[in-house]
Amino acid sequence: MSTVGGDLSNTDPRIRHGYAQVGDVRLHYAESGEGDRPLVLLLHGFPEFWYSWRHQLAALGERFHVVAPDLRGYNLSDKPSRVEDYRLSRLVDDATGLIRHFGAREAAVVGHDWGAGVAWAVARFQPEYVSRLAVLQVPPFRAWVDNFSLRQLARSWYMLFFQLPQLPERWIGRDDFAQLARMFKTTSRSGTFTDADIALYKEALKRRGAQGGTTALTAGVNYYRANLFDLVADRLAGGSRTFSTAPTLFIYGERDAFVVPETVRDVGGYVAAPYKEVRLARAGHWVQQEYPNEVNAALLRFLSEDETPRAVV
Repeated sequence: MSTVGGDLSNTDPRIRHGYAQVGDVRLHYAESGEGDRPLVLLLHGFPEFWYSWRHQLAALGERFHVVAPDLRGYNLSDKPSRVEDYRLSRLVDDATGLIRHFGAREAAVVGHDWGAGVAWAVARFQPEYVSRLAVLQVPPFRAWVDNFSLRQLARSWYMLFFQLPQLPERWIGRDDFAQLARMFKTTSRSGTFTDADIALYKEALKRRGAQGGTTALTAGVNYYRANLFDLVADRLAGGSRTFSTAPTLFIYGERDAFVVPETVRDVGGYVAAPYKEVRLARAGHWVQQEYPNEVNAALLRFLSEDETPRAVV
């Protein structure tokens, strides 16, 4: 019996599972905490699914209503077949649609990796939905471009590789996802990912959409295909430097194998609101899984603070 979806909740009765119809996609989610509490939305990255927030769901659920969806294309959520179905604007609509699905007018939005990119975009383009913003590891894309370096280029080679058709999926999936297992083990704190954890990530990436269509792996790679060059064009076009007008927390593990420290320089300069930053010297890219206690404590402090008035820009 699969343990990737609702069955996994049997290991922790505080975590429940459900589905939400949001626009043209049906999204699976895990949740914790009572529904009448303030809503916290946890957005995962690549190549993960809701499970990357397993350490945060129950901890934050003691004070909040916490929802961690499988983003469109991932695990048990719908997997549209077209590359353009994964454009950032669609991902923003999914996030705001989930907030409405749970009967809330706004939420604290928390994101890691691609989920961080989505969180920054929600705060930038739909700020009325964001009471607080917490992002892990990834700065606003404009900061990424402004701070870009040859060192970052060397770490980001895969983003260009992912533009190719089919080859990236074959490379990642070869030998039962041997590259994936190696990546998780070598880029994280020792003991972060057990073999059982990696087996769940593999299972989630193998899932197909309706009628044997798009795999979750292809959907995840399509995030890069659909958005990389549009994000560069957005930066070149100029526009506002402000990506958040909500109180914002940035958490960064300084041993990130994919996002180098100079790339996250001056993240606060893109926030027109109270800003806090937490750096974990020994953590890598998978920060909320490597150091869950420290990340949970930082999130709880930030989310529990008295409401701070929004900046007017």
